[in-house]
Amino acid sequence: MFALIGAKIAAVRSVATRLFDKRPVALAAATTATLALGGCLPVTAPLRADPADPTVPVAPASYRSTVAPYTSMRPVSPSAWRQRNDDVSPSSKSSR
Repeated sequence: MFALIGAKIAAVRSVATRLFDKRPVALAAATTATLALGGCLPVTAPLRADPADPTVPVAPASYRSTVAPYTSMRPVSPSAWRQRNDDVSPSSKSSR
């Protein structure tokens, strides 16, 4: 693993030294052009509203309880099983 990383670094270094030793004027020209043209770029608009701007409309703060849908699951005394069964069974069809 370290040998592979060392080989990659050596390859990049050899290419870089050949480029920069032979073309220092080209490097200086590219650097100057990049810095000069960087100032000509248009200013980008922010994607979101500025959080420090007090005039920006915001959603109202609301409260939702985290325990509102809670139902107690404590054991209760048994009820009549026939009534419980009739409550949850599908309705009978009289057309049979």
